[in-house]
Amino acid sequence: MAKPIRNTPILYGKDASAFIENSQKCKDLNARIAERSRIEKSILKLQSLLSSQH
Repeated sequence: MAKPIRNTPILYGKDASAFIENSQKCKDLNARIAERSRIEKSILKLQSLLSSQH
């Protein structure tokens, strides 16, 4: 049988500040990853266009 799920504790003080800071960094990281993916797709498209010209 499954164990019951405990409530998530509420963060206060330094722990709350650290959590907010880390979550903001994560958003920035996700944006950078998405941008990199977009750039890599553009590079692949450009490479395919250049290779088809020869």
